[in-house]
Amino acid sequence: MFRSLSGFRVSTQSLATTLILTLAALVGFNGNAQSARRSGRETNATRQARIARQVQETYSHRWEVAGGGGYLRFKSGEFTQKNSEITFWFDSTYYLNQRLGITGELRGAYGNAKTLQGNQFASLVGNPQISEYPFMAGPTYRFRLREKTALSGFALGGVAIGKFDGASKGIPANLLGFWPSTNARPAFSVGANLDLNLYPNLAFRIAPSYLGTTFGGSLQNNMGFEMGIVYRFGRQQ
Repeated sequence: MFRSLSGFRVSTQSLATTLILTLAALVGFNGNAQSARRSGRETNATRQARIARQVQETYSHRWEVAGGGGYLRFKSGEFTQKNSEITFWFDSTYYLNQRLGITGELRGAYGNAKTLQGNQFASLVGNPQISEYPFMAGPTYRFRLREKTALSGFALGGVAIGKFDGASKGIPANLLGFWPSTNARPAFSVGANLDLNLYPNLAFRIAPSYLGTTFGGSLQNNMGFEMGIVYRFGRQQ
């Protein structure tokens, strides 16, 4: 009986010691977990502050200049098929604030017009090269400002020069079924810019757009896209 009670006392002491150590471990674990959560919150807050600074640095530039190349589907005459054209573009934007800017843009497009089948001059000229040069200006507005991307829309208006008989071997454009060459006809364009920011002052741009031209006194609905590099500089006050 004595041995049994002694053994019971020993077992009770061991159990108490185990419980105390377990409780201490749980308290320590809980403290570490709370500390980790606080550290996580602080890390997330630091990250958010860094992103906010990056966004501010990126979109507080006063000026943007951009340029590159692209593609356009253009209708060269009233009854001709649309032809594919390679384009270049250059623009400059002055930002009044982080979202609203005024853009001026120069574009150029080059392609081979498709002469009408059965045209008496078709065998002589084939598919001659044509070109158009729109000069336009208007507002640009940023809808989305993020650390890595920006999305904006633009609406531009101006004039376009058309050269439709420069490679026609002296045959007037209208005799080939093309629009007559002209120095200036109304033109306008609407579209969107998706900027992929490489640095706060440098981005790669993809810009699908609609271009409306009025050669020959009629409306041409032309669709295309532009790609190129954007460089930002200067600071808004």
